Amino acid sequence: MPNECAMRIVSSLEKCFWDEKITQKPERDHYLMYRNEKLSFQLALCNQALDGTPEFCFCVSGALADYVTVREVISMPAHSGLGGEDDGCLRTAPGLYPDMLRPMHYRGGIPLPKGQLRALWVDVQIPEGVDVPAEETALTFSFVAKNFSYSYPWELDMGEISAYVRVSPLKLPAQTLIHTEWLYSDCIAEAHGAEAFSEKHWEMLEKYVKTAVDNGINMILTPLFTPELDTYIGGERLTTQLVKITVTGKDTYAFDYTLLDRWIDMCERLGVTYYEIPHFFTQWGAEHAPKFIATVDGEETRIFGWETDALGEEYRVFLAQLITSFVAHAKSRGIDKRCYYHISDEPRLEHLEHYKACKNRVAPYLEGYAIIDALSDFDFYKTGALDIPVPAIKRCHDFLRADIAEPWVYYCGAPINLTGRCFSHPTARTRILGVQLYRHRIKGFLHWGYNFYRNRHSYDHVDVLGCTDAEYWTSPGNAFLVYPGTDGTVWESIRLNAMREAMDDMRALALCESVLGREKTEELISVGTLEPLTFFAYPKSSDYLLSLHDRVLLAVEQAQI
Repeated sequence: MPNECAMRIVSSLEKCFWDEKITQKPERDHYLMYRNEKLSFQLALCNQALDGTPEFCFCVSGALADYVTVREVISMPAHSGLGGEDDGCLRTAPGLYPDMLRPMHYRGGIPLPKGQLRALWVDVQIPEGVDVPAEETALTFSFVAKNFSYSYPWELDMGEISAYVRVSPLKLPAQTLIHTEWLYSDCIAEAHGAEAFSEKHWEMLEKYVKTAVDNGINMILTPLFTPELDTYIGGERLTTQLVKITVTGKDTYAFDYTLLDRWIDMCERLGVTYYEIPHFFTQWGAEHAPKFIATVDGEETRIFGWETDALGEEYRVFLAQLITSFVAHAKSRGIDKRCYYHISDEPRLEHLEHYKACKNRVAPYLEGYAIIDALSDFDFYKTGALDIPVPAIKRCHDFLRADIAEPWVYYCGAPINLTGRCFSHPTARTRILGVQLYRHRIKGFLHWGYNFYRNRHSYDHVDVLGCTDAEYWTSPGNAFLVYPGTDGTVWESIRLNAMREAMDDMRALALCESVLGREKTEELISVGTLEPLTFFAYPKSSDYLLSLHDRVLLAVEQAQI
C-alpha cells in the first residue's frame, strides 16, 4: 500500500474525527451477518502525503459487491450541550462531530485533504431470494487518487483493502418491540419548501416514513390533527391535519378521511405496523386543546386551540364525535387495534386530578384500546390513572419492579452515564439499548425526536445542516435522527444506524431465546461483564457489542447443526 494514503476497515461503532490519527481506530475487517441483516462498517482514510485536495475514487469487487452501498460520513457542527468529561463522552468541546451519512457525489469520489481522517460508510444488504456463498468472502475496495487540475492533472493508484464477510443462513425474526420516534409532518414540509399535503409533501413524507421503517421504527405519529408538541403557549405549528372537519350545526361535525386514507395506504405499503395518535390535550398540564381546523360556513377556521378549556363542554362534545368516528373508520381499515392514543405528555402529581378528568373525557370511546403517555412519576402511576406509562429510563427503577403488563421506556436529552444518542456519545452507548430492552423485557420504546427541525418551543424552523442543537436548546443530535437531504432525499445519521443495530440485536437475542432458551441467552449476554447488565450498569466498549453479535449468531448456528 503506498505511503501516501493510510486505509483501515473499522466497525460501525467508531466515530472518525477529522483530527484523529488513523492508528487510533481499532481495525476490524472480519464480519458475520444474518441473512436478512444489514451489515455496516467503515473505511477510514487518511491522505498522509499528497498536497492539495485530491479526489479518492474507488471500486468494489467480490461476490457481495452488488449488494454494497457506500456513503460519505460528514462531520456536523456542534455548539453546546455536549456533556461532561466524567460522563464517558468522546468530546465535550464545540466542534465538528462525525454524524451525517451523505450519498456519494463529486463524481463518486471523496475529496481528501492532507492530514485529515475521513470515513466512508459501507452497508451490505442481501435482497430476499438471492443466493450468496456459504463461505467467508472478500469485499475489496480499490482506490485511485486523482487531481483534476487543468495545469497538472495526475492519477495515482492508492492500492486496495478488503473486508471479509460471511453470510449466515440464519434469519432474524420479525421485530416485536414497538418503536416510535416522533415524526413531525410540519417539519418535513418546512425543510423541503412544500405546502402541507401537496404532492411534493407526500413524496417527502413517503421517503421519511420508508427510512424510519427500514431502520426498525414501526410506529408512526399520525397527525389526525396538528400535534401541539413542544410549542410555546399561544403558538401554532404549521397545520398538518389529516382529518377534514366540517361544522354542520351547533355541536355537530362531519369528518372526511380522504387524506387519512392516503396516509394509511402509504404506511401500510411501507410496512408500518402501529399508528400513534397525537395528544388530545396540550403539554405542561393538559390545560388546553390542540389546534383543530374546520370548515365553518364555507371557510376554514380554527375551532379549538390554546384558547379552549380542556374540560369545556364544547370540546367534550367534539371529542366524543371525533373519536367515535375515527375508531369506526380505523375498524373499517383494519388498523384499530394497532392504534395507540395519548392524553398529555409527562403529567406531574400536581396535575393528577385534572389529568384524570381529561382522560375520563375520552376513555369511554377508547375502551379496549391502548392509551400511553410519557410518565416518570411513579407516585402518579400508583394512583391507577394510566395503565401503560412510558417512564424516562433515568427514572424507571420503580416501574421496572412493578407488574406492568406492557412495559415501555423512553429517553431524551443526554442522561448522565445512560444510553443516549447525542453527537458526543460513543456509538456503542447508543446501540447498547437493544440489549437493555431485551434484558428488561420491554415492549415499547419512544423518543420524541425523529425529525424535530425547530428551536425551543417551536418558535422558528431550524436548518439542521448548520444548527444541530435547536439553537442552543438541546444536546446536538437529540432532536433528530435524519437530515433533510439537499438532493430531495432523506440522509441518515450514524446514530440512526446505531438504533437500527440495537433493534437487530434485540431480534437476534429473541432468536437465540427461541432456540436455546432464556437462561442460555442471558449467559451469552453476561460473558465479559462483571455484573448483570441493566439500564444503569452495562459494558461501555464497542468490543462487547461486536463480540456479543457474533457469539449469539454462532451459538444458534451450532445448536441447529
